[in-house]
Amino acid sequence: MAKKKKAEASKEPKAETTAAETEEVTETEPVEAEVLEPEEVPENAELEKLREELEQQKDKYWRLAAEYDNYRKRTANEKLSIYDDATAKAISELLPVADSVGRALENLKDADPEVLKGIELIQSQLDRSFEKLKVESYGAVGDDFDPKLHEAIATIESDEIDSDKIAAVFQTGYKIGDKVIRHAMVQVVS
Repeated sequence: MAKKKKAEASKEPKAETTAAETEEVTETEPVEAEVLEPEEVPENAELEKLREELEQQKDKYWRLAAEYDNYRKRTANEKLSIYDDATAKAISELLPVADSVGRALENLKDADPEVLKGIELIQSQLDRSFEKLKVESYGAVGDDFDPKLHEAIATIESDEIDSDKIAAVFQTGYKIGDKVIRHAMVQVVS
């Protein structure tokens, strides 16, 4: 078997080169370098046109950036608004319960102290829940009348309370931030 390998190796051409041949390969004729002429400077009109185009592109970029910023702010406000709307809808379903608990406290002053204590506990739990949800009640006797927040269902003449003040509250109003959940029903001094 060793004889076969030697025979095959002897059949391959030898890649031996002499030093003279190597020198021939590495020696080449010098290439003439072309001297490139600098491009001609654009004329003033062409330069102004390019500057104007650059300014237009900058303007488009800034407008797009401003538009995106407005979009981002608008969607953030819409998300908050959706949360407030959902909270307002849920709270509006609980308001009759809160009104009933308030009426019960007013009418049960002479009731068993344990019953009264239980109803007061329910009232305080409702108040804490409303506070956590950032729901505020409004409409108290002596407050200024605001037609955006209050619904005047009666008027009264009074020397004790100033004009356009609330004299009596028939139903408490509730709001989340600037969003009114329920207007307060009041009696106003005329």
